Amino acid sequence: MEIFFIYSPHFHQQFHVCNKLQCLSWISSGASMASHPVLNGPNMTYLRSQVFFRCIAPDSSPPITYELRRDGLLIDAKTHLQEDQPASFLLKATVRSEGLYHCEAKTKESTGASNSISLSVVIPASNTRVNSDPFPAVLYEGSRMVLSCDATKGSHLSYTWFFNRMQVSSANSTRLHMSGNKLVMERANPEHAGYYSCMAWSRVGDVQRFSSSSEVKVEVKVHLIKPEISLSIFKEGTSYRGNVTCWSLRGSPPVNFSLSVDNKIVAFVIASTSVSAWFSVAVVPGLDMGVAQCWVKNEVQELMSEPLTLEVVPVGGDVNIEVEYLYTSDSKLAAAKLTCHVSRGSFPFVSWFFNDSTLPAEPQMDSQVQQVRPQYALMDWRRTLILANLNPEDSGYYRCRARDRYDDSGTWLESGTVFVEFKDWMLAKAPQETASPETSQMTTEIIAIIFCCFLLLILAISSYCVFIMFDNKKGLRSSSAPNATSVVLPLYISSTWRASRLIHAQQAAV
Repeated sequence: MEIFFIYSPHFHQQFHVCNKLQCLSWISSGASMASHPVLNGPNMTYLRSQVFFRCIAPDSSPPITYELRRDGLLIDAKTHLQEDQPASFLLKATVRSEGLYHCEAKTKESTGASNSISLSVVIPASNTRVNSDPFPAVLYEGSRMVLSCDATKGSHLSYTWFFNRMQVSSANSTRLHMSGNKLVMERANPEHAGYYSCMAWSRVGDVQRFSSSSEVKVEVKVHLIKPEISLSIFKEGTSYRGNVTCWSLRGSPPVNFSLSVDNKIVAFVIASTSVSAWFSVAVVPGLDMGVAQCWVKNEVQELMSEPLTLEVVPVGGDVNIEVEYLYTSDSKLAAAKLTCHVSRGSFPFVSWFFNDSTLPAEPQMDSQVQQVRPQYALMDWRRTLILANLNPEDSGYYRCRARDRYDDSGTWLESGTVFVEFKDWMLAKAPQETASPETSQMTTEIIAIIFCCFLLLILAISSYCVFIMFDNKKGLRSSSAPNATSVVLPLYISSTWRASRLIHAQQAAV
């Protein structure tokens, strides 16, 4: 009798001993034994949510026992008496629910193992906040800052950033770099200053859960530049006080300002809302009170202004007016500029007169809301008078006077009177005659021919005179040479001058 060994994973015993007839019977009946079951279920699920698995062994003979296993450990088992009836397993997701799942279908004759499903348990984000490096979120332009979106709990998270409540993306913010849960400013600039927030979120299927942070203010400070210094003076009773102003055209407060006189610190102030400061100093007109400098300092910089002499020179000397006419590109008179020059004085106050009438600091308007003539503007502390929109009616006598700006009761020094006249021909560009290109070209050729003829005649006369001088006797040559030169030279100069005048006249006409 022949003995056969049969191996089958569906049998409880993998090796079976049988004769030929029994083995054929077992092989032919293998199609009716349990086939590989199929497991269906999710790959991801939220923590504390319901997880549904479904396992079925098609074409298997009941009764069938289904066992759900995670990482090889039995989770649940169910027995079905009907054919092609799936087994359903409902679980509540916990942290320990994560793992590799499969099911086994067992019949009396065999056991089959299903496919495997890896289940990830997603923990929703919570308590999200923005952290900054450096902290607090204050830095100077050009420095690096990293913002982190940190959630107390959460897994499988993605991140979205917002700047001033607008979503940050690579399209609208090329200077911000997003990497994981971080937002990086490699070289911060004032445009980066504002409010930042983030959102940590996760998605399972069509369900999305998120946690948003509160806003964090990022301050980008601007570097200081060299401070400026200036002096003004005012009268206080019978004495005078000086006001020294220090300021920087660029920088972020707060900053520290200090004033030194003759290299000694005399005052100190913290500017918390601006980059400027004021210091009061004693001043006596006509007396040198020393050399002042202002210092400005912040956490990373310390700068010093140029020196300023604390000397107030009273107004004195001569007062004169300089008149300058301003023209447009087409040679039309556009304006007249009158400057009142004072020989000396640190703070002159200037007043202007037109035909013995005072010109106010601001041009007056009449009842028809039309500006009274002349139309003007005052510049450089009223020392410059600009007359615009000119007409012949603006012609007249102008003069100025000056006194100390800080003393209303001071003595006036007056200039002489100048007469400024605007005529119609000055206010409009004179028309120019134009010639046709053919006429201009023909006239130019004629002038060139005439000039060449004059030049040839001069050369011929000069050559003849030279020949005469060397051919005659020494005495004759000595007496005639000056006469020839006196004849030829004026003729040459006169001919050249006439030809030149003719060419210039023709070019001007063109």
